[in-house]
Amino acid sequence: MTKNKDKNSLNIPTSDKPRLVIVGGGFGGVHLLKHINMHNFQVVLIDRYNYHTFQPLLYQVATAGLEPDSVSEPLRKILKHKKDAYFRMLKVIAIDPEAKQLTTSAGHLDYDYLVLATGAKMNYFGNSDVAENAFPLKQVTHALDLRSHIFQQLEKYEIEPQSDDQDGQLTFVIVGAGPTGVEVTGALLELKKNIFPVDYPGIDPEKIKIFLVEGDERVLPAMSEQSANKAQQYLEKMGAKLMLGTMLKSYDGKTAKFDNDKEINTNTVLWAAGVKPNVPEGFSEKIIEKGRLLVDRFNRIYADSNEEEVYKNTFAIGDVALMKTEKYPKGHPGLAQAAIQQAKNVAKNLNRIQKGKNLKPFSYKNKGVLATIGRNKAVADFPNNTRIAGVMGWMLWMIVHLLFLVGFRNKAIVLANWVWNYFTFDRGIRLILRPSTKTDDSITKEMKFEMDESLQQ
Repeated sequence: MTKNKDKNSLNIPTSDKPRLVIVGGGFGGVHLLKHINMHNFQVVLIDRYNYHTFQPLLYQVATAGLEPDSVSEPLRKILKHKKDAYFRMLKVIAIDPEAKQLTTSAGHLDYDYLVLATGAKMNYFGNSDVAENAFPLKQVTHALDLRSHIFQQLEKYEIEPQSDDQDGQLTFVIVGAGPTGVEVTGALLELKKNIFPVDYPGIDPEKIKIFLVEGDERVLPAMSEQSANKAQQYLEKMGAKLMLGTMLKSYDGKTAKFDNDKEINTNTVLWAAGVKPNVPEGFSEKIIEKGRLLVDRFNRIYADSNEEEVYKNTFAIGDVALMKTEKYPKGHPGLAQAAIQQAKNVAKNLNRIQKGKNLKPFSYKNKGVLATIGRNKAVADFPNNTRIAGVMGWMLWMIVHLLFLVGFRNKAIVLANWVWNYFTFDRGIRLILRPSTKTDDSITKEMKFEMDESLQQ
């Protein structure tokens, strides 16, 4: 029990209750907190950020549709009414499941139970120049960086217009046509239609080109062919330039080169083509398959590759967990719903352990997949081959995302923004608050100079 352990570990007090450590404040970690019986455990939540991010709406932050704080919720706020619960803003470096101890950037911490909910990180598939020069979209900081960059490109072009945009300032390339790629593309197309002509009257909208690149032969490859075809129709009608069956080979910050020998001059490449599980060190490679930790039907991590023994006190959920079942032999989909459902089941099982009851196996319930392309345009796939598109799909997409936002304030702000944007055709948060990290021009240099100068004063 934790009362016999080092009381100074990360300044967490000793307790007579078993210590439950949750690593990761994403969908899995937050929903685990909601369903765990706090009377049975001392809970420690660890994350390298002090807020939960609602990642499905990050693209709206990046395209000036929402404020960054409306898709984020402080983790300490989530914990404030829970007794014997602690948050530490740290990076977990390694896990020792045998010793039941984790190593962080500030020291060690012992645990009685551990749940890994560390999610996924960007996967560039070894392409170092793309990793260095393309924009990711996994964190709020990424969204703010991309937003600044987009508007910096237009500001620069108004100062130094070119007849053929040889520098690629008005050319935007989105790589990956999954939900994120499709949603960013749709949002940029709406900016091009409704906002850019008003804010930048000196720029011919026809010069603004938006490419969507996908290695598969269709957009939304994880959704049904019917929904994918409908989404493609929406995108093409809105003016997107689709490059299907095409892979990005390299990008040096100025020119994107593809496997079909096509080259595009662009200052903006958004990488939405892949993520990989974020597994801390310490686990044997024998229990890691396709980057994910092998777990049993209770989400307990296997201790050997034969899948015979498990670490009974160490769990993994969401993107880092690979649970093979008859229905899902390759594991469950990397969706928020999978992480949320596994979190709820693990929480219930931890509560059952404290009562001496048997554990209940996890069973995934497919609640459907949705993607929005823009105003009144969305597609949805549901079990039993149910498909919805158009206005009904778009309204359903909004309702679902509002329901899963954390915090009443965030729900209210997002709803208010959506209503305002719908009736005014406006995106009110077109702010360049800080220079983009991947933009090198006179505007950026001046902003950086002013920031450095203010810090020195």
